[in-house]
Amino acid sequence: MCRHLAYLGPPVPLAELCFDAPHSLRDQARHPRLQIYGDDNPDGWAVAWWDHDALRDYRTTTPIWQDHEFDGRPVSGAWMAAARFAAPGSKLDARAAAPLVGDRWMCSLNGIVDGFYDGVGERLRARCSSARRATLVTDSDTEVCFAWFRDRLEDGTQPADAIRGLVKELETETTGRFNFLVADGRVVVASVVGNSLFVRRDPLVIASEPLDDGPEWAPLPDRSLVVAQAGSVEVDRL
Repeated sequence: MCRHLAYLGPPVPLAELCFDAPHSLRDQARHPRLQIYGDDNPDGWAVAWWDHDALRDYRTTTPIWQDHEFDGRPVSGAWMAAARFAAPGSKLDARAAAPLVGDRWMCSLNGIVDGFYDGVGERLRARCSSARRATLVTDSDTEVCFAWFRDRLEDGTQPADAIRGLVKELETETTGRFNFLVADGRVVVASVVGNSLFVRRDPLVIASEPLDDGPEWAPLPDRSLVVAQAGSVEVDRL
């Protein structure tokens, strides 16, 4: 059911957390310790990062532990990465590998929208603006949720309130696990609904599982909303 992480701090090579840490994203993808559904995450992976004022990304359907094409040398102080376990019924498509990017934002969902391919997805699409619906290119639940989130931002909603509203919107329609990560290079917003999430504050890393056995990692409570910036982590109830 996916593993993901967000980093905000002094610039570091992307490989540091994706490949080099003791329990890196690659290790979490192949041998997750806290994953509720699925034994691994074989359906591709992606990373998105800020390179000065440009938002760049890399995505593939190759499992992260078999990917020999990615150059982990880019350095960034604001980035997000995720390994994918595709929801039942979803096509294998590199464009669906989170984090998705758009309007200066990155977005990842560690979870599932129950019934998405049985009508729930169409109802959620209908609640997005027609302009936003026209940009959808995959069949993934993450992409539709990200579109809904970006519509709310365009309406003037603050990011934390948009994520809170997104979870509420989903829960009026269906059940599921809704661990969202969104970030714009300055702030990271996360929801915790049904799956594990941990925070390390200095430098800031929010991840599905701790990347090492250090004491700095703190579990985030279920049904919480996290707003993190440089030097500040606020945790509230959803």
